[in-house]
Amino acid sequence: MTATTSQGLAISERLVRLGEEAETEQVSLNWILSQLHERAFGLFLLILALPCCIPFLYGVPQIVSLPLMFISAQILIGRRMPWLPGSLGGRTVSAEGLRRLSDRAGPWLRRIEGLSKPRLSALTTSPLDRAVGAALVLFSASILVPLPGTNTVPGFAVVVVAMGLLQRDGIMVVIGSLLGTAWIASLIFAGASLISLIKTWLGL
Repeated sequence: MTATTSQGLAISERLVRLGEEAETEQVSLNWILSQLHERAFGLFLLILALPCCIPFLYGVPQIVSLPLMFISAQILIGRRMPWLPGSLGGRTVSAEGLRRLSDRAGPWLRRIEGLSKPRLSALTTSPLDRAVGAALVLFSASILVPLPGTNTVPGFAVVVVAMGLLQRDGIMVVIGSLLGTAWIASLIFAGASLISLIKTWLGL
Protein backbone atom coordinates (compact mmCIF):
# COMPACT_ATOMS: atom_id res chain seq x y z
CA MET A 1 0.00 0.00 0.00
CA THR A 2 1.45 3.37 -0.99
CA ALA A 3 0.84 6.44 1.09
CA THR A 4 -0.45 9.50 -0.72
CA THR A 5 -0.52 13.17 0.10
CA SER A 6 -3.59 15.36 0.15
CA GLN A 7 -3.14 15.82 -3.61
CA GLY A 8 -3.30 12.06 -4.26
CA LEU A 9 0.43 11.69 -4.91
CA ALA A 10 2.71 9.00 -3.54
CA ILE A 11 5.55 10.23 -1.34
CA SER A 12 8.19 9.69 -4.02
CA GLU A 13 6.01 11.46 -6.59
CA ARG A 14 5.42 14.41 -4.25
CA LEU A 15 9.16 14.83 -3.90
CA VAL A 16 9.52 14.96 -7.68
CA ARG A 17 6.68 17.49 -7.93
CA LEU A 18 8.33 19.68 -5.30
CA GLY A 19 11.42 20.14 -7.48
CA GLU A 20 9.28 20.82 -10.52
CA GLU A 21 7.16 23.45 -8.77
CA ALA A 22 10.11 25.56 -7.61
CA GLU A 23 9.87 28.89 -9.43
CA THR A 24 13.26 30.25 -8.39
CA GLU A 25 16.75 28.77 -8.27
CA GLN A 26 16.84 29.04 -4.47
CA VAL A 27 13.82 28.12 -2.33
CA SER A 28 13.40 28.61 1.41
CA LEU A 29 12.52 25.93 3.93
CA ASN A 30 9.32 27.90 4.62
CA TRP A 31 8.39 27.60 0.93
CA ILE A 32 8.97 23.84 1.03
CA LEU A 33 6.85 23.58 4.17
CA SER A 34 4.03 25.53 2.54
CA GLN A 35 3.89 23.02 -0.34
CA LEU A 36 3.50 19.88 1.77
CA HIS A 37 -0.10 20.21 2.92
CA GLU A 38 -1.33 17.01 4.63
CA ARG A 39 1.19 14.97 6.62
CA ALA A 40 3.56 17.90 6.57
CA PHE A 41 5.51 16.65 9.60
CA GLY A 42 6.54 13.37 7.99
CA LEU A 43 7.25 14.84 4.56
CA PHE A 44 9.30 17.72 5.92
CA LEU A 45 11.35 15.40 8.14
CA LEU A 46 11.93 13.17 5.12
CA ILE A 47 13.07 16.01 2.85
CA LEU A 48 15.44 17.40 5.49
CA ALA A 49 16.91 14.03 6.44
CA LEU A 50 17.46 12.56 2.96
CA PRO A 51 20.60 14.66 2.20
CA CYS A 52 22.07 13.54 5.53
CA CYS A 53 22.10 9.94 4.29
CA ILE A 54 24.87 10.76 1.80
CA PRO A 55 28.21 9.65 3.32
CA PHE A 56 30.91 12.27 3.90
CA LEU A 57 28.62 15.12 2.89
CA TYR A 58 29.53 18.37 4.64
CA GLY A 59 27.60 21.61 4.93
CA VAL A 60 24.06 20.44 4.11
CA PRO A 61 23.64 18.23 7.23
CA GLN A 62 24.68 21.15 9.38
CA ILE A 63 22.14 23.39 7.61
CA VAL A 64 19.22 21.01 8.09
CA SER A 65 20.01 19.54 11.52
CA LEU A 66 18.62 22.48 13.51
CA PRO A 67 15.35 22.60 11.53
CA LEU A 68 15.14 18.80 11.98
CA MET A 69 15.50 19.21 15.74
CA PHE A 70 12.96 22.04 15.80
CA ILE A 71 10.34 20.06 13.85
CA SER A 72 10.98 16.93 15.93
CA ALA A 73 10.49 18.95 19.12
CA GLN A 74 7.09 20.05 17.83
CA ILE A 75 6.05 16.40 17.47
CA LEU A 76 7.25 15.90 21.05
CA ILE A 77 5.05 18.70 22.41
CA GLY A 78 2.03 17.58 20.39
CA ARG A 79 1.81 20.33 17.80
CA ARG A 80 -0.45 19.34 14.89
CA MET A 81 1.17 21.42 12.14
CA PRO A 82 4.88 22.19 11.79
CA TRP A 83 6.23 25.74 11.94
CA LEU A 84 9.67 27.30 11.59
CA PRO A 85 10.79 30.68 12.97
CA GLY A 86 12.14 33.21 10.53
CA SER A 87 15.81 32.41 11.09
CA LEU A 88 15.34 28.72 10.30
CA GLY A 89 12.53 29.01 7.77
CA GLY A 90 14.55 31.51 5.77
CA ARG A 91 17.36 29.05 5.11
CA THR A 92 17.51 28.17 1.43
CA VAL A 93 18.28 25.16 -0.72
CA SER A 94 18.66 25.04 -4.48
CA ALA A 95 15.80 23.86 -6.67
CA GLU A 96 18.35 21.84 -8.65
CA GLY A 97 19.39 20.19 -5.40
CA LEU A 98 15.78 19.19 -4.76
CA ARG A 99 15.55 17.67 -8.23
CA ARG A 100 18.79 15.73 -7.77
CA LEU A 101 17.55 14.55 -4.41
CA SER A 102 14.31 13.21 -5.90
CA ASP A 103 16.26 11.45 -8.67
CA ARG A 104 18.60 9.74 -6.23
CA ALA A 105 16.12 8.95 -3.47
CA GLY A 106 13.11 8.10 -5.65
CA PRO A 107 13.97 4.43 -6.34
CA TRP A 108 14.63 3.74 -2.66
CA LEU A 109 11.48 5.53 -1.54
CA ARG A 110 9.40 3.53 -4.01
CA ARG A 111 10.84 0.30 -2.61
CA ILE A 112 9.96 1.36 0.92
CA GLU A 113 6.48 2.41 -0.21
CA GLY A 114 5.99 -1.06 -1.69
CA LEU A 115 7.03 -2.83 1.50
CA SER A 116 5.31 -0.69 4.09
CA LYS A 117 1.65 -0.65 5.10
CA PRO A 118 -0.48 0.54 8.02
CA ARG A 119 0.37 -1.60 11.08
CA LEU A 120 0.90 -0.79 14.74
CA SER A 121 -0.51 2.58 13.71
CA ALA A 122 -0.90 3.69 17.33
CA LEU A 123 2.84 4.43 17.31
CA THR A 124 2.30 7.06 14.61
CA THR A 125 -0.48 8.99 16.35
CA SER A 126 -0.90 10.90 19.60
CA PRO A 127 0.08 10.30 22.36
CA LEU A 128 2.68 7.65 21.42
CA ASP A 129 4.10 9.76 18.60
CA ARG A 130 5.43 12.15 21.25
CA ALA A 131 7.93 9.50 22.32
CA VAL A 132 8.91 9.22 18.65
CA GLY A 133 9.41 13.00 18.58
CA ALA A 134 11.76 12.79 21.57
CA ALA A 135 13.82 10.13 19.79
CA LEU A 136 13.94 12.22 16.62
CA VAL A 137 15.29 15.20 18.55
CA LEU A 138 18.22 13.08 19.74
CA PHE A 139 18.87 11.59 16.29
CA SER A 140 18.78 15.04 14.69
CA ALA A 141 21.12 16.46 17.31
CA SER A 142 23.66 13.70 16.65
CA ILE A 143 23.95 14.84 13.02
CA LEU A 144 25.83 17.85 14.38
CA VAL A 145 28.65 15.66 15.75
CA PRO A 146 31.75 16.99 13.93
CA LEU A 147 33.19 13.64 12.81
CA PRO A 148 33.52 12.21 9.27
CA GLY A 149 30.45 10.29 8.13
CA THR A 150 28.50 10.86 11.34
CA ASN A 151 25.48 12.28 9.51
CA THR A 152 24.69 9.10 7.55
CA VAL A 153 23.33 6.68 10.18
CA PRO A 154 21.15 9.17 12.10
CA GLY A 155 19.97 10.65 8.80
CA PHE A 156 18.88 7.21 7.63
CA ALA A 157 17.19 6.56 10.98
CA VAL A 158 15.16 9.77 10.62
CA VAL A 159 14.22 8.84 7.04
CA VAL A 160 12.93 5.41 8.14
CA VAL A 161 10.95 6.91 11.03
CA ALA A 162 9.53 9.63 8.75
CA MET A 163 8.42 7.01 6.21
CA GLY A 164 6.82 5.08 9.05
CA LEU A 165 4.89 8.16 10.14
CA LEU A 166 3.78 8.84 6.57
CA GLN A 167 2.74 5.24 5.89
CA ARG A 168 1.21 4.81 9.36
CA ASP A 169 3.63 1.90 9.71
CA GLY A 170 4.63 1.41 13.34
CA ILE A 171 7.05 -1.37 12.41
CA MET A 172 9.10 1.09 10.36
CA VAL A 173 8.98 3.59 13.22
CA VAL A 174 10.37 0.91 15.55
CA ILE A 175 13.12 -0.10 13.09
CA GLY A 176 14.21 3.51 12.56
CA SER A 177 14.09 4.21 16.30
CA LEU A 178 16.21 1.14 17.10
CA LEU A 179 18.75 2.14 14.46
CA GLY A 180 18.99 5.68 15.79
CA THR A 181 19.17 4.50 19.40
CA ALA A 182 21.99 2.09 18.56
CA TRP A 183 23.82 5.00 16.92
CA ILE A 184 23.41 7.24 19.97
CA ALA A 185 24.63 4.40 22.20
CA SER A 186 27.70 3.92 20.01
CA LEU A 187 28.50 7.64 20.23
CA ILE A 188 28.21 7.56 24.02
CA PHE A 189 30.42 4.47 24.21
CA ALA A 190 33.01 5.98 21.88
CA GLY A 191 33.03 9.23 23.84
CA ALA A 192 33.41 7.44 27.17
CA SER A 193 36.23 5.30 25.76
CA LEU A 194 38.03 8.37 24.41
CA ILE A 195 37.76 10.17 27.74
CA SER A 196 39.10 7.08 29.51
CA LEU A 197 42.06 6.89 27.13
CA ILE A 198 42.85 10.58 27.60
CA LYS A 199 42.72 10.22 31.38
CA THR A 200 45.03 7.19 31.20
CA TRP A 201 47.44 9.04 28.91
CA LEU A 202 47.50 12.04 31.27
CA GLY A 203 47.86 9.80 34.30
CA LEU A 204 44.66 11.03 35.92
